[in-house]
Amino acid sequence: MNTPDRHALLLSRRPALFLAALLLAGCTTVGPTFQAPPSAAPADWSAWRSGDPELRQGLNLTMAPLPQQWWTVFKDATLNDLESRAQQSSLDLQTAALRFAQARTQRAATFAQRLPTLDASAAAHRNRDSETGASTRLITGIAPSGGARDQLISLLSSPYNLYQTGFDASWEIDLWGRVRRGLEKADADLESSSDMLAQSRLSIESEVARSYFELRTAQRQLLLARADIAAAEETLQLASARAQGGLTDQVDVKRQGAQLADLKARLPQLLAQEASAINQIGVLVGAHPGELNDTLATPAPAGPAAAQAPREATLPDLALGLPSDLTQRRPDIRQAEDKLHAATANIGVAEGDLLPRITLGASFGFESLLSNQLTDWGSRRWSVGPGISLPIFDGGRRRRVVELRKLEQQEAAVSFQQTVLKAWQEVDDALNSYNAEHKRNLQLQEKQRNSREAYDLAQAKYKGGMTDFLSPLDAQRTLLQAERDLADSDNQLRARLVAVYKAIGGGGPGLVPATASNQEGTPASR
Repeated sequence: MNTPDRHALLLSRRPALFLAALLLAGCTTVGPTFQAPPSAAPADWSAWRSGDPELRQGLNLTMAPLPQQWWTVFKDATLNDLESRAQQSSLDLQTAALRFAQARTQRAATFAQRLPTLDASAAAHRNRDSETGASTRLITGIAPSGGARDQLISLLSSPYNLYQTGFDASWEIDLWGRVRRGLEKADADLESSSDMLAQSRLSIESEVARSYFELRTAQRQLLLARADIAAAEETLQLASARAQGGLTDQVDVKRQGAQLADLKARLPQLLAQEASAINQIGVLVGAHPGELNDTLATPAPAGPAAAQAPREATLPDLALGLPSDLTQRRPDIRQAEDKLHAATANIGVAEGDLLPRITLGASFGFESLLSNQLTDWGSRRWSVGPGISLPIFDGGRRRRVVELRKLEQQEAAVSFQQTVLKAWQEVDDALNSYNAEHKRNLQLQEKQRNSREAYDLAQAKYKGGMTDFLSPLDAQRTLLQAERDLADSDNQLRARLVAVYKAIGGGGPGLVPATASNQEGTPASR
């Protein structure tokens, strides 16, 4: 084959060779590929526990899945309504949702970097060139002096109109995957924002339940206090009648009067606690003060003696799901993994800045000194061709950025391990606290029953004249304290159960919120 034929063959193959080079480069992606870090988990919830073995006795831990709406296990319609309202109206959740929307918008903006850029322009200018500027240098060389030179300079420097219109297009060829890594980082940031929204939702759910139980505890304390005041008033009437009949002196009357005053002095504080708890719930569900008064009114007692009737606290089966699912159920662990993913992808972005960039550009438009000739075909102008940007020297700045991104990735990896370790510690602490409070609650129930029986016996003996007034008075004080302790323990028991559910990440699978649906420019959900 002669030389011209060889050159013709090479020229004919240039587009194919160029396309093959692009495809080969497209298979190359700078930076490390993210691998989800392994996360160990025990075979069952009874393992990985600390403290005395007694704290693990009596707990019925099952691997059955917890309902997604985990607060329904308390079987309280009012609590269910409050949780639903918080999902719709919580200002904290609205803030987290707006941050998630910002992350989606940022991701869409990053996705746009993979697409060509097209800009249109139009301009109309009135111009005048300098008579002594660079444009007259050539004229000076051709005609150093004379009238012809002056006339030519005057002509070139006379004002004129210039009309322009057209468009420019450019597209960066992502040879090394720098843009792809940037999009990967944006995807990870979006997932992190989604997990932050899920964490906010779980926190609001837990806080609503805890505040609701605090309210019901304050209201039960009020019921107990009012019932005790009624009983104390009855006892005071009895002591007064016995004193008037000469069966005792006024000392018993004064003692019972002091006891009655002490009980009444507790009412204002309990009323303030009730109002504060209602307001706290109102903030969580986006309600103004007083709006929830009717909704959260004290439930009616089931019977005349409902306030003082002993109640029975049973330990529910703790349906915690599989221990291996903890890393996917807890939003903070998922968020830590997303941050590690973003930090890994960011290394590729930094390494891509060390390599050349090739941009394909094209422009087409019209330019004319006369407006009526602007769209004439002869007024057209165009350019097309690639451009290359090659970093040569920057004092080592880009390489230092790569090192910085690698250090940030190492920090994110350590943070992930720390988050997982902290999560298991919180699970262990929550289970230990719940079981310890349950054991305490059982003993307080026994104390309340015995105190009730002792008070009834002391009252019977006092009415029968078999003892003085100190015996029923002391028994009454013991009973009142036992009832208050038991009511407080009931609240603590439910709060500890809420803490357990929060520690395992709430109910249901750990999924991205439904608002993160898959669409063009948006990553698929987990």
